[in-house]
Amino acid sequence: MKFRKTYKRKQAAVLLSVFLLVTSVAGCQRVGAVKETGEEKVNVVTTIFPQYDFVRQIAGDNVEVSMLLKPGEETHSYEPTPQDILKIQNCDLFIYVGGENDEWVEDILDSIDTEHIRLLRLIDCVDTVNEEHVEGMKEERGHEHEEEEEHEHEHGEEAHETHETLTPDEHVWTSPKNAIAIVEQIADVLGELDPEQTAVYEENEKAYVSLLEELDDGFREVVSSAKRDVLLFGDRFPFRYFADEYGLEYYAAFPGCASDTEPSAATMAFLINKAKEEQIPAILKMELSNENIANAIAETIHAKVKTFYSCHNLTAKEFADGETYLSMMKKNVETLKEALN
Repeated sequence: MKFRKTYKRKQAAVLLSVFLLVTSVAGCQRVGAVKETGEEKVNVVTTIFPQYDFVRQIAGDNVEVSMLLKPGEETHSYEPTPQDILKIQNCDLFIYVGGENDEWVEDILDSIDTEHIRLLRLIDCVDTVNEEHVEGMKEERGHEHEEEEEHEHEHGEEAHETHETLTPDEHVWTSPKNAIAIVEQIADVLGELDPEQTAVYEENEKAYVSLLEELDDGFREVVSSAKRDVLLFGDRFPFRYFADEYGLEYYAAFPGCASDTEPSAATMAFLINKAKEEQIPAILKMELSNENIANAIAETIHAKVKTFYSCHNLTAKEFADGETYLSMMKKNVETLKEALN
């Protein structure tokens, strides 16, 4: 994990050097979409799909919004291009996640003029928690926090018997309650940048928050009437906020931001035995992910494989078909019914 993020930061630094050289010679003019009134629209750039979709729901066509991650692209393999840096440089509002996977963003922001750019980090919108290394997950050696984790495990009562804390979990949007907090922050910032449309943004925010509250109610209803409270992922697990929100236990092959996606024999054996022990009816996997691990576990215990959407991105077809954060999360409600019953 550390190697991949270091490589990404180095590549971003090289691209930034090229970008700064070109723009210093050629100059850089901001060109944006124009409203019917003739005024330039607020230009919003987001890194990934959740905040992109939140802006769409709040602002509609009143702003120009784009995301750097292309549909179908996996977040952890994304590498910024010179065009991406130019988009950031030219926007009015830049919304990114923050955290370890976005260290390249911080490097770019530290090196360009951001005086005219409003910045919003999703991890600043909510109370964050740490990723967990739950029982059965494959160990990633060489992590910079290993010594700290061992100290906490030996001395702290906070260390769970089967959990070791890792880095802060960046996947804050996976909880509908967190999504509401993020949406409210985005609406406030848009209102400040575009005062004439504040009433529209507030009205759209209120309507969208109501839908997110209904989504939250749907998840709570499923959990309250379920036969079990355990999820098993043959994949990464970026759902810590979701699991905490609804009081669910979980087992998975890797933490949410793991770079290693080849499970050890011990991990596979543990997950298969745990699935049998808990009589898990559906093995879960993320979208845009390799199904091999989930399929292997499911075939062994004669269970189904179901996709549980983290909503970090979607396929090009889903994007063209108009899928949204809400529509994908509603699919999760139905999947949760199968997984817990």
